[in-house]
Amino acid sequence: MTGLDVMVVGQVARDLVLLVDEVPEAGGSVPVRRRRELLGGKGANQAVGLAQLGASVGLLGVVGDDEVGERLLAQARADGIDVERVLRRPGTPTGLIVDVVDADARWRYLEDLPEATLLDPDDVAGAAGALRAARAVLVQLQQPARAALVAARTAREAGRLVVLDGAPTDLADADELLALADVLRADAQEAELITGDAPRDAEGGLAAGRKLLRRGPSLLAIEVAGEGNAFVWPDGELFLPLSETPTVDDTGAGDAFVAALTLGLLRGEPRDRVARYAVAAAGATVGHPGGRPALTDEAIREQLARIPSG
Repeated sequence: MTGLDVMVVGQVARDLVLLVDEVPEAGGSVPVRRRRELLGGKGANQAVGLAQLGASVGLLGVVGDDEVGERLLAQARADGIDVERVLRRPGTPTGLIVDVVDADARWRYLEDLPEATLLDPDDVAGAAGALRAARAVLVQLQQPARAALVAARTAREAGRLVVLDGAPTDLADADELLALADVLRADAQEAELITGDAPRDAEGGLAAGRKLLRRGPSLLAIEVAGEGNAFVWPDGELFLPLSETPTVDDTGAGDAFVAALTLGLLRGEPRDRVARYAVAAAGATVGHPGGRPALTDEAIREQLARIPSG
């Protein structure tokens, strides 16, 4: 069976983005300066980013059997994403994420993600053929840990690249998940959940990566909030600071980062080059509202020029 470059296992939702000057106090109101309605959810955003970067990509997730779900699937197809493995859950409303962003680029999420919009182990097992055939499987760990384990095991048994994004919903499964992974990407909060310590500077991020390297993955990408990203692999490590890019909304930066990281590895690039590519993709995403990536060759080149070479 010929597979795709990447199968993404993760959330699919309607993303409603509202830009306001400030969030009102209780009983108050403010006008919305800008409104965007998008295909969203971390899984869908990562799949969009991969497609924009030139990968063939499929999505394994859940939408409802409602009209919103149909519209999201149509948008995903238009984005070049294979949605054959997206489930339509009968009697389930499609997930909704409201992203309220103020003038200082501070965001607040309002999420309506019913349990039925999450994958269960049987859902993942039903897509085993597609997971085994893909060159890489990217598993978003906001999905239930049992479902994530089935996805990671299936990919590992087939000898595929296994990329994990986030922290397990059940930390009791963390050791097994990490042992199955080639790559782990964690933001600062997720790194604290897994290791018990929040990285506060470059050395803290690198130390967290070294600690997690012993638990299975051969590449760690750890965010240090407000500072940059630490990368650790068996024979090297690197810290890349954030670029000085005006930020409108950073909610999609992590998804673009993971998409670029995964594709860079599939292309066989050296680890330091993969790291810069991932950071550039994140920087190219923060200048517009909403989590949907907007990854063009020009945007990536512009961001790469801002990243230190040494």
